[in-house]
Amino acid sequence: SITQQQYEQALAAKQTAERQLQVLQQQKNVARTQTNAVASQSNATSQQISVANATIRQREADVENARLNLSYSVITAPEDGLVSKINIQPGQFLNAGQSLFSIVIDKGLWVTANFKETQLTKMKEGQQVIVHVDAFPGHDFQAKVASFAPATGAKFSLLPPDNASGNFVKVVQRVPVRIEFADKDKKALASLRPGMNVFVDVQVD
Repeated sequence: SITQQQYEQALAAKQTAERQLQVLQQQKNVARTQTNAVASQSNATSQQISVANATIRQREADVENARLNLSYSVITAPEDGLVSKINIQPGQFLNAGQSLFSIVIDKGLWVTANFKETQLTKMKEGQQVIVHVDAFPGHDFQAKVASFAPATGAKFSLLPPDNASGNFVKVVQRVPVRIEFADKDKKALASLRPGMNVFVDVQVD
């Protein structure tokens, strides 16, 4: 048995514990509500971030497309050189594949000399060459043999000779030889133009 005082103390402790439990339950409910609110905000924020990322990717694609379209508006020549013939006028509309102008490459000058096949006996790459240009009779340009064509000039013509019929007439063939300038007179070299007539003198051994 317990005394009345012990019973009242136990009852008071029970009531205190119940009140504390209620407070804790209320705090739990508040915490759960806050957690749900935070989760909802987090979901909303995640959706906003996803939308923002999608918008950024779309804008980046738009920028790349604009750069591509801008590149189409600039016509770049494959080589540096001088414009020699213009086939268009300001304001004219252009078609795909249309020839706009001709460019003469102004670097790496060379001569294509067509030697008879009988003249190639002692010729070889690297030999010194003196080039006489009709337009500059008082100046001899220094050059060298660079390379020999892999076939005669007749093989590269539009209508190469066909001797299958048996009507064969022996004709001395000519072989294109590339001769590159090695002259140190830059001013004189700058005066040369493609298509000029020249005479070459190869210094054979």
